[in-house]
This record gives sequence, C-alpha cells and structure tokens, in this order.
Amino acid sequence: MGRRQTDESRALPRVATKICGLSTAETLDAAIGSGASHVGFVFLPQSPRHLTFEQAAGLAGRVPERVGRVGVFVDPDDALLGKAIDAGRLGALQLHKVGRERAAAIAARFRLPMWIAIAVRTRADLDEAQGWKGIAERLVYDAKTPAGALPGGMGLRFDWKLLDGFAHPLPWVLSGGLSPDNVGEAIGVTRARMVDVSSGVESAPGVKDVDKIASFLQAVARS
Repeated sequence: MGRRQTDESRALPRVATKICGLSTAETLDAAIGSGASHVGFVFLPQSPRHLTFEQAAGLAGRVPERVGRVGVFVDPDDALLGKAIDAGRLGALQLHKVGRERAAAIAARFRLPMWIAIAVRTRADLDEAQGWKGIAERLVYDAKTPAGALPGGMGLRFDWKLLDGFAHPLPWVLSGGLSPDNVGEAIGVTRARMVDVSSGVESAPGVKDVDKIASFLQAVARS
C-alpha cells in the first residue's frame, strides 16, 4: 500500500503557474527560466502593469511555444482585444468584469480560450462559477477588491477554506494575495493545480523582482 501511494503521488501533475503583469525582458526571462507554465500580459492603462502594444510585441517574441501567453483585460472592447492579441501573440484571454453574453461574443469572434475571473469574498460569490460552463475554459478565483479599485494586483487574498468541498464546474486557478511565503500553504489547503501571482513577486507596484519570481516558483515546485 505504501508503494502504491508513493507511485500515485508521483503521478500527480505538477502545479501550473502564471506569473502575471510582466513588463521587462529580464523578469520575463526569469519567469520562464524558473519554470512558469504561463505568463500574463496586462492591457489596462490604469494599471501599473499595463503594456503598450509595442512592449507586448517585444516580450512575446521571447516566449517559447511551451509557455502560454495570457492577455489580461477589464471589460475590453473588440479593438483593444484585436490589437493586443496580435501584439502579444496571445493564446488565451483572461477577462475581468465581463458578463456572460459579452464573453460569449468575444469567444465567438476571437476563438481563443476564455479565462474568466471570479471575485471572491464569501462562499456565495462562488455561485457565479456554474454560469460559465460552455463559455469559459478556465476560472480564476481572485480576491474581491474594494469598490472603485482595480480588480486584482492588490495583494489581497480571500479565505482559501471557502473552496473546501466546492464542486468546481471547470478547471480553475487560485489567485489573489499569493507570495513565495504562502503559496505552499495555499496549494495544500485548496488542492489547486494552478496558481497565479502578480504583486506577490514585486518590489513595488508593477515592478517585478527576479529573486521573488524564482522563490515563488521554487515554493510551488516543492508543494
């Protein structure tokens, strides 16, 4: 029995990781070199992590095919999406504050996988997840931010125990307030198979730290 348990644990897939809000070649290379499965490019002028299309194109050219390129948007219009997809060579779209009908229209037009962010503060917030079957490929559970604040990237976390016993309708990502110090615990509590970090690997808002990126990915690998 002990040998069987060992073999089964070895068979578990490694936890996937997205380093989000990358904006320089140095930090992008650090994320890829340390084993990130996905990188996130933010297209939102109000965010300190915003990329111009020119910046996105330069970074996208450094990303190997084995690493997913995810564009992050808040209620985007089609013009922004089209330009960002081309510049960033995006393989998936992560959408915040977008309703089901609008997300379905985006999926139909651009034919890319939809990652839908769900802002979580209470267990009731998770009820939204059921409504995304048939549209989203993946759900991103992120901490709900205060009214008027940007969604995500603020270092806030929700109570991970809210996910205990929840029947996830789709593959999902744990996000919000993760850091090198707590990601191992977060994975242990939630059994997440993918995690997403932004501010937790920064030295200042929008300024990624190569050492923190490496530490985060090492902590995930040990989980």
